[in-house]
Order: sequence, then C-alpha cells, then structure tokens
Amino acid sequence: MNRIVIVGASAAGLAAAETLRREGYDGTLILVGDEPRVPYDRPPLSKQVLSAEWEPDRATLRAPAELDALELELRLGVAAVGLDAVDRTVRLADGSALSYDGLIVATGVRPRRLPGEGAHVLRTLGDALTLRERLAPGRRLVVVGAGFLGAEAASVARRLGARVTLLEPAPVPLAHAVGEEVGRVLSRAHLERGVDLRTGVTVTEVTEDGVRLADGEEIEADEVLVAIGSLPNVEWLAGSGLTVGDGVVCDEYCEAARGVYAAGDFARWYNPLFGVSMRIEHRTNAAEQGMAAARNLLNPGARKAFAPVPYFWSDQYGMKIQAYGYLRGHEEVRFVEGESAEGRFVAAYRRGERLSGVLGVGVGPKVMRGWRQAVAAGATWGEAVG
Repeated sequence: MNRIVIVGASAAGLAAAETLRREGYDGTLILVGDEPRVPYDRPPLSKQVLSAEWEPDRATLRAPAELDALELELRLGVAAVGLDAVDRTVRLADGSALSYDGLIVATGVRPRRLPGEGAHVLRTLGDALTLRERLAPGRRLVVVGAGFLGAEAASVARRLGARVTLLEPAPVPLAHAVGEEVGRVLSRAHLERGVDLRTGVTVTEVTEDGVRLADGEEIEADEVLVAIGSLPNVEWLAGSGLTVGDGVVCDEYCEAARGVYAAGDFARWYNPLFGVSMRIEHRTNAAEQGMAAARNLLNPGARKAFAPVPYFWSDQYGMKIQAYGYLRGHEEVRFVEGESAEGRFVAAYRRGERLSGVLGVGVGPKVMRGWRQAVAAGATWGEAVG
C-alpha cells in the first residue's frame, strides 16, 4: 500500500494518521480538511475557548514539529466533493483528484440550523470566537436546545454575566440521552444559576430581534445560539457506492467498502459489545475509532472488531458529568451511589437484562472506572446493582 488518503482533518483523522505511522506505514499519507486550520480540539470550544480561558492556539491538537514528524501531505481549506470507490479516487472542491490505495473518511458532522438569519452555531473555532466577542454582562442570549452543547454554552454565558434564556422542545432536557430523572437533576443547575429555562416550546425561526415560537410568541435577544443537534456530512459520498443514511454505514471493523474505512462523528458502525449499530458524537470515540480504522486498513489479515465502551464528559456550572456505555434506548435508570439532590451521584442504565451504561456527576475517576469495567464485562443488571 503506497498511498493512503484521509479525508477529515479532525481528531479522528489525525489519530488515524498517527496510528498509521506508528504501525510502520512509510508510504505517501495525504490528509484533507475543509477548514484552513490544522487539526484542533472541539470540546473546548463551548467551554475554555468560549469563556476566553484559552486562546485559539491552545486548542490545536499537535505542535508544528509533531505534525512535521508525520510527513503528511496536507490539503487544508479544500473539501472533498466526491468519491469513486471503484476507481479509488477522491475528488476535491478545487477540481483536483486524489487516487488512493487505502482511504479513511472522517468528515464529521455539521450543525442543524433554523430558518432565519443571524443566529450563531458552535462547531468551529471561528464560531466560538465570534460568539465570545458578543457575550458580556447584561447581554441577552437565547440558546435554542438544552442538550449538552447548549447547556455548556449557557453555563459559560451565565458565568460571563449574560442573561440567558434556554429553550427546549422536550418536557425534560436531555431525557432522550440520559433519562428523565437525570435530566431533571441537570435542569435544576440552570434554574439555580438564574437561567430562564423554558421546556416544551418549539422555535420556528430566528428573527431580527430574537426568535419566534410555534405559538407566535417572540422572545427578544441580542444574540441567538442554535444548538439543536447535527447532521453527518455524507452528501459528498452520493453515488460512491457506500451505504449512507444517518452516517456512513460500516461493519464491526469500521469498513464501509473494500479499502474504505470510516471513523468519528459520522461513522455508523456495528458495536459487538452492545450488539447494536451506533453513531457516537464524542471526542474520545473519534480518536479511538480513528486508531482502529487505521490498524484494520493497514493489517487486513489481522483485523479486530471495534468494540469500545463509549465515553463522554461535560462541564456545566462547575459540575463534572461523565458517562460510560450506551445510554440511549435504556429501559431503566437507577441511582446507585450518592444523592441526586446533592448533585453528586452515579446513575446506572439497564437495557434488557444487562448494565448498558453509567453516568456520574461530581464523582471521582476511580469510582467511574469500576463501573466502566462492569459495562465492559457485560455485567447483568442483577450483578451490577443487585
């Protein structure tokens, strides 16, 4: 294999490149990215970068010397627009084409938007810097969507003295992800910090003065942040022969087609540890999947299934939230350690007869590691919680 192309200068793409070199690949390695910047970390955008605790360069994933050592051919600021998996060619927006012997695709996701102009989203470094310039004491910020991204941004904005209104269509924020009981606990943090949290409301459009709700009410704001989820960037794969839908579909080895592997937020793969197909939009998974895809591409005769215990974290109002496992589709939630009323607890999640995941707030890594091991071992619900 003399020429490998990685499409996506992301955490997943960078992890794949580093793994290829670490595993001994010494051929041509091309990294394509639609942003002009070298790979940077996205989780700090809604936390340290938005709050101005970090300057932009601190979010960069690798120093120049470290990137140089990888001997990459960088094609930054140009998007991939097409793939011919038969001829093994990637077409770029500048009219050029890249042939490959092996391909790893990691083009991530993009924010969902609402009708109307002028709203912020929070996906790129530029997005974070633009919004942080507008946040100041007394400024009115409307955040549409009380998921983890919206909650983190609301937390930072309140700390900076902005007046925050948080709008969420569901009766309980994050209930789809972590369950109603935990969702209510996390919601209390907003209310206790003076956020105007409104649930069960639908925003139909962004206006010049704020947002308009489905019932016609208008909420005025100086700034609007739309944080209503994301869409996988799969459009460029149309006609490629790859199966796409809610992400690009892969097998348990992260292979999407012969010689084509996928990683990161837009990869939907079969995770044999849980027996389901999943697409995970979390930083740790992106890096781990990039590494797994690279190893399997490089060593087709010794492939290993990618069967991780997914992990995510969030920082809100000084609370450290951590979760292991696959929480979606759970059938039961039980508080197994601590007290939810005190904001320090561990909640366990059941799917079928097994422990499918755990979420901790304000607990140490040692406690969470023990629960992670139980999830990884496939512990039954009875074994885990009694």
